[in-house]
Amino acid sequence: MADSQDVWGVEIGQAGLKAIQLRYAESADQVLAMGFDYVPHPKILSQPDAVPEELIPEALETFIERNDVRGCRLAISVPGPTSLARFINLPPVESNKVAEIVKYEAKQQIPFALEEVEWAYQKISGNVDEDSGYMLNAEVGLFAMKKDQVKECLSPFLDADLDVELVQIAPLALHNFVCYDHMGVRVDEEPDEDDDEFTIVLDMGTDNTTLLITNGVKIWIRNVPVGGNHFTRALTKEMKLTFAKAEHLKCNATKSSDPRAVFQALRPVFNEYVAEIQRSIGYFSSTNREAKIVKVLGAGNGFKLAGLQKFLQQNLQFEVERAETFEGVIGDKVLTSGPFLDNVLTFTVPYGLALQVLGVTRIHTSLLPGEIVRAKIVRQKKPWAVIAASVILGGVALDMLPRGCVDHSVNDSSIVKAAADSDKFKTKFDGVVSQFGTKKTEWENEKVSQLELLEGTNNQYLVPEVLRAINECLPREVGSQKDVKQITQRKRIHVSYLVKKRYADLKAQWFDKIKNESVDGWSYMSETDKATEPTGSGYVFTLIGHHFHKGATQDEQLQFYVQKTLLSNLRQHRLGEFDVRRLGISHPTLVEVHREVIDYDPTGRNKKKAAGFKATGKRDTSKLIKVDKTSFRIEFIWKPTPQDVRQDPAEETAEATNSADGAAPMATAAPGNP
Repeated sequence: MADSQDVWGVEIGQAGLKAIQLRYAESADQVLAMGFDYVPHPKILSQPDAVPEELIPEALETFIERNDVRGCRLAISVPGPTSLARFINLPPVESNKVAEIVKYEAKQQIPFALEEVEWAYQKISGNVDEDSGYMLNAEVGLFAMKKDQVKECLSPFLDADLDVELVQIAPLALHNFVCYDHMGVRVDEEPDEDDDEFTIVLDMGTDNTTLLITNGVKIWIRNVPVGGNHFTRALTKEMKLTFAKAEHLKCNATKSSDPRAVFQALRPVFNEYVAEIQRSIGYFSSTNREAKIVKVLGAGNGFKLAGLQKFLQQNLQFEVERAETFEGVIGDKVLTSGPFLDNVLTFTVPYGLALQVLGVTRIHTSLLPGEIVRAKIVRQKKPWAVIAASVILGGVALDMLPRGCVDHSVNDSSIVKAAADSDKFKTKFDGVVSQFGTKKTEWENEKVSQLELLEGTNNQYLVPEVLRAINECLPREVGSQKDVKQITQRKRIHVSYLVKKRYADLKAQWFDKIKNESVDGWSYMSETDKATEPTGSGYVFTLIGHHFHKGATQDEQLQFYVQKTLLSNLRQHRLGEFDVRRLGISHPTLVEVHREVIDYDPTGRNKKKAAGFKATGKRDTSKLIKVDKTSFRIEFIWKPTPQDVRQDPAEETAEATNSADGAAPMATAAPGNP
């Protein structure tokens, strides 16, 4: 139901304060225009020498002096460029879960913590299926602004002791205006969501233009970074004028001595403005292919620029109108006033603000801070609270009067003793309840401790499983290979050291260092593991070892042997009957590898002989041979994964084929270490 109390819609722009006063006449179902005001700033707020902190309160003080605003409801706007508006299509969801889903989306869409912003949402379109209770085809509008910016806009009004009812972003106020005044959309009417005829609204301000596209239901908003000041600056640059003279010339271009020169100086800005609008229309049309744009509606005093309307009509190929009349409101005292008609294009946002407070528009969101809303509710309830308290006190007094007269009839020793016994029992009962609570807490803590102990016994097999997995991944000789005597032909890898270290943040403390600091580590890591960054905590195992194998092919030599055997096996999802990755092993890589030639005693009879020494203590080099020794260091992540949470092997089949990153099959290295 619409509100009959007077409402002021106020917008403080870069050039001045604009306000309009509306009232809803319930008997006639009509909105009445009761008053207006336009207070220009001495300087445009964006000029370098302007001080908004002084100019805005001055304009507001002038507005209060001219108009009786006390007792009226007040709605103000906040700038579109500093606010956020997102329109989200929700999947089918239970109607009572919409708020929860929207809050999740808000955390994703708003680039600040929700505690730092004022935000609100509203269902734009969609309906509830009565059979299932699900919201279908739902589109939700999400609107937000940083709290400090909202408070900055509110501060002059609060300092002036004005009671603000609504804080709305300017584009939504513009939407209220065009829907109510030009499309005839009313709050109590069900709009046609499938209407494919859209209107573009261009509200040209001082430094930017709000571009709004709507069919009365759907909303699409974009900020175009071209405003009236851009045309003024073009004149200052091309015609060597001061800003004030250029502003005057812009507003009176047709009356200048050389209008052609003025329009020639403005043409680059005209072209830029049209290009931005065409770009916006192109993007909108690409995402809304059924939409049909029928006209362009111009607003804002910047739209009074001579030649702009015709230029847009020629280049956009749409009918272009100015919002020079308000069709949804009556009141000749306001609507026919000369000052109002001179600035009618700039009253669209205040008009839309006031309409929303009157309750005649579909938009109902507000960015008014919660603490102000709560304070208003308390103030509204105070008179009723005082009345209620008075009634209660009066009733108590009337009730106590007869009771006092008969007090002597019940005030004897037996009643006093019973009351004392009752108090004593109550104290004892409270003590028992307290003891019970303490014992219950102790029992809960003991239960947690026992579960932790049991959890430890359940997981005690995890580390041995990893050690077994490493052992299974090592190559070994099979069949006739066991009889090979030459050390360079034996298919063995010797692990000298195995250590593990826990990291609280695997990505930052290990993965990023491998990526940025270890050339070998990053190059030997599989492409799949590179693209899958680890998360959370876990362990890093380090294997340090060597081998002497030097096969007949290049793939069997030096570091390639480690890469094609141990490293490749650590990447497998399944190695024979043993599941490697299901244990929590991931991101294996060859961090360090180097080759050296050493003296080797093939007899190996004892340590002294193996070292190549004669009985005299002198080195016997006659039996030593030169062999290649390849040393390596392999590291991999291990995140303990108990059996009850491991993925079913059947679910891994699809990805297991590619998990080894194209590594060749193990033809020369079977699982199991001798």
